[in-house]
Amino acid sequence: MPKDYDLIVTGDLGVLGHDIVRDFFAMDGVDLGERYVDCGMLLYDIEGQDMHAGASGCGCSAAVLNGYLLSGMRQGRWKKILFAPTGALLSPTSAFQGESIPGICHAICLVAER
Repeated sequence: MPKDYDLIVTGDLGVLGHDIVRDFFAMDGVDLGERYVDCGMLLYDIEGQDMHAGASGCGCSAAVLNGYLLSGMRQGRWKKILFAPTGALLSPTSAFQGESIPGICHAICLVAER
């Protein structure tokens, strides 16, 4: 359950994707609460930069994980994080043929112990 984690992080869905995920979970009766954030929302200044839907999923997720989340865990800010980076499986052939772009996501539980 969401309460089992200090932070739940997806990446990079941006503000729009963040809201969609929150809505889908709510339809199933799961409130993600304030614990849920997205890498695109953490990496960019939403007020100062015109980001809309975010950036590169793998690059954004890696930057936030290594630059923000892991250092926060070392500092004791969070003990248990559910990290679910997202990505698109892009293929020029599929795109040229008008196919949809499949996505991928792996959920990783990070735990810090002292």
